[in-house]
This record gives sequence, structure tokens and C-alpha cells, in this order.
Amino acid sequence: MDSLQAIDLARAGLVLVLTVAGPMLITSLIVGVSIGLLQALTQVQEMTLTFVPKILIMGLVLLLSLPMIGQALSTFMTRISDMIITGGA
Repeated sequence: MDSLQAIDLARAGLVLVLTVAGPMLITSLIVGVSIGLLQALTQVQEMTLTFVPKILIMGLVLLLSLPMIGQALSTFMTRISDMIITGGA
């Protein structure tokens, strides 16, 4: 395996991490900002008001994105397996 293949593999790994974690991070950001805005407007500073909806919505997004995550991980593992079998060529 030469340096270009290693860089390409590292780049694919970073894209995989973004693919797996991205939907939940974006959802968490949107829900957090929305609830923060609601708390600022109503002046209700309750900690569970931010925690519970964020956990519920992130769980729902995780369930909805599981097929996409599984496909991405399977594709990456197939690529790694092929590189191991062929010796990195």
C-alpha cells in the first residue's frame, strides 16, 4: 500500500464517520437551537426541557437512518476486505 492509497482510505474513513454521525449531529443542533429559542422567548429555564426532546428525536433519527448507516459500513468493510485480499493493490 502506497501513501496515495493510505490517504484515500483515510479520506473514505472520514466520509464514513460523517455519514454515520452526521444525521444525528444535525438533528441535535436543530432541536437544541429550537428549544433554546423557545426557552429564551418564554423564559422557562428547565433542564429536562432540553434533554428529553433531544434524546427522543435523536433516537427516532437513529432508527430512521439505520439502513443508510448499515449500507455505508458494509460498503467500507467490503472495500477494506478487498484491499486485504489483494494486498493493497
